[in-house]
Amino acid sequence: MTTKEILSLLPYSHPFLFVDELHDVSENGVIGSYTYKTDEYFYQGHFKDLPVTPGVILTETMAQIGVVSLGIYLYKDEIAKSQMPEIALTSIEVNFFAAVFPGEKVKVTSHKKYFRFGKLSCNVEMRNNKDKIVCSGNISGVIKKPKNE
Repeated sequence: MTTKEILSLLPYSHPFLFVDELHDVSENGVIGSYTYKTDEYFYQGHFKDLPVTPGVILTETMAQIGVVSLGIYLYKDEIAKSQMPEIALTSIEVNFFAAVFPGEKVKVTSHKKYFRFGKLSCNVEMRNNKDKIVCSGNISGVIKKPKNE
């Protein structure tokens, strides 16, 4: 499965898609990036004199790239049979170290901790374009195999 195919299968669309590119995907993790546009809806009113990307959006970006994209890749055989898995977030533990401002590009790196009994857990890290850690932590989700039709 190619990175473009994974991108096309993400269950998000504008304005809630926070993945521009997947650079590398394997059984063990994902590397991807996103640039926060200066006109993103969430900047309106979030620190009116100095807009900052909300932590919940940074976390969502890490989840979309680091967990959901990997989950799609791990179920590539079922998807090839036109059976999309159901994906749901189950737990998040993230620490924040730096702000992300409008127009900044971030890179997310995810390493699979485990994938068993339908639960995918990943160590995820976000870095800015100066290679400074923005946030990092553990994000887990449940990936349910599709039911046979």
